[in-house]
Amino acid sequence: MLKLNKTNLHPTSFILNGIPGLEDIQIWISLPFCSMYVMAMMGNCGLLYLIRYEDSLHKPMYYFLAMLSLTDLVMCSSTIPKALCIFWFHLTKIGFDECLVQMFFTHTFTGMESGVLMLMALDRYVAICYPLRYSTIFTNPVIAKGGLVTFLRGVLLVIPFTFLTKRLPYCRGNIIYHTFCDHMSVAKLSCGNVKINAIYGLMVALLIGGFDILCITISYTMILRAVVSLSSADAQQKAFSTCTAHICAIVFSYSPAFFSFFSHRFGGHTIPPSCHIIMANIYVLLPPTMNPIVYGVKTKQIRDCIIRILSGSKNIKSHSI
Repeated sequence: MLKLNKTNLHPTSFILNGIPGLEDIQIWISLPFCSMYVMAMMGNCGLLYLIRYEDSLHKPMYYFLAMLSLTDLVMCSSTIPKALCIFWFHLTKIGFDECLVQMFFTHTFTGMESGVLMLMALDRYVAICYPLRYSTIFTNPVIAKGGLVTFLRGVLLVIPFTFLTKRLPYCRGNIIYHTFCDHMSVAKLSCGNVKINAIYGLMVALLIGGFDILCITISYTMILRAVVSLSSADAQQKAFSTCTAHICAIVFSYSPAFFSFFSHRFGGHTIPPSCHIIMANIYVLLPPTMNPIVYGVKTKQIRDCIIRILSGSKNIKSHSI
C-alpha cells in the first residue's frame, strides 16, 4: 500500500521497478553491469594509487585525471549498487529522502564529470599552445580552485532539484520505472505542476553541458590550429597524441548523454522505456569503466608505471622462489 503523509502528500518510500518489460532477464543484464562496475572500481582506484605514489605523475594533467577518477567512482557508486540489488535480490524499496539524496549525488557528479573534462581540455590547450607558460599557469592552487569551482557549480545547480521535487504532491502511485532516482522520473509521479521542474532541468543541462561543450570545442579548435601550423609531421603527431585519451573520454561521456537527451525529447514514443533506462545506466557506467583503460593504454607515463610495478612484483616472486 502507498503510505502518504497527509499534510504534504509525500510517499514514505518509492519502488524502483528496474527495467520495465525486461524483468525476466534482469539477472542476465546484471552480469555486464556488475563486471563493468568492478572494472570501474579497480581501474579508478588503481589510477588514484599510481597518481598518489608515483612522483613522475605529479603533474597537472594527472591531477585532473585524479579528479576524473574520483568523480567516476562517486557517480557509478551512487546508482549501480542499488540497481544490482534490484536485479539480484528484488530490493526495490527506497525511502523518499534516500531517493532525493541519490538524485542529488547522481546529477551533481554527472555534472562534475562534464566540468572536469572541460578543465582537461583547457589543460591540453595550454600545454600545446603555450608550453613555456604551462607550469606557471596550472599551479597546484589553480588546479585545486578549478576542481572546487567545478564541484560547487554542480552542487549549487543541482540542490534546487531536491527542493523542486520535494515541494510536489504525489498521488499517482509510488512506482518509479527506473533503476535509480532520476529527477524527472520522480517528478512524473506528481499530480502537481512539474513544468518548473522540466524547465529548470533543461536549463541546468544547457548551463553545464552547453557551456562545457562550447569550451571543449573552442579548446580543440585552437589545438588543431596550433598542431597544423607545426612544420614537422612527427611534431604534429606527438602533439596531438597527448590528446587522444582525453578525446576518447569525451566520446565515452557525451555519446550516451546526447542519446538520452535527444531520444527523450524527439523519440519518446518510438524508443521503448527499457532502452532509455539501459542507456541511462550506461551513461553513469561506461565512462568510469573505460577511462582508466584508455588512459592506461594511451598514456605512456601511466603505461610505464604499470609495467614497472608489474615487472617489480614478478622479480620479487622469482627471488622468493
